[in-house]
Amino acid sequence: SFLAGFTARADQWRVGNGLEADVQMGPMANPRRPEAMERLIGGAVSAGARLHTGGRRIGTQGYYYAPTVLSEVPLSTAIMNEEPFGPVALVNSFRTEEEMIAEANRLPYGLAAYSWTNDAARQKRLAREVETGMFCINTTVLGGPDAPFGGVKWSGHGSENGPEGVMSCMVVKAVHEGDA
Repeated sequence: SFLAGFTARADQWRVGNGLEADVQMGPMANPRRPEAMERLIGGAVSAGARLHTGGRRIGTQGYYYAPTVLSEVPLSTAIMNEEPFGPVALVNSFRTEEEMIAEANRLPYGLAAYSWTNDAARQKRLAREVETGMFCINTTVLGGPDAPFGGVKWSGHGSENGPEGVMSCMVVKAVHEGDA
């Protein structure tokens, strides 16, 4: 199943100093993040979510946290309503595509969304209907320096990179001149 394969891959990730060649994931951004991750993941598990891997700090030095996979996460939990800013994947199932799109758009955040499907019509529908600044199909790569990087709703104010990023740094002025 998808969940078993995804969990197996998460278990293989090497976490550590991002300057080391074989490390795949470095530390979290600041000292508050490990505690926040413990609170969010602990709250989800207490509410009935299934923990498949991770859910723990790594070591006592730095802000390292194991890649975490949760499933069957109740919508009422904080982790389903806040941006966790940590290495956690929430895997919930849906009965219909419409239900999935409604859930994806439910929150006031919209940085990126990811879809794995070979159905070209579904790819187009999801890219159009899911409210995010970036949408990846069958990849986790968000683009390069020529592609805009930014979210919508509370997840972004403008774009970085690409022509859109340059334009966000400019002040446009219209100058009109009449006869003297």
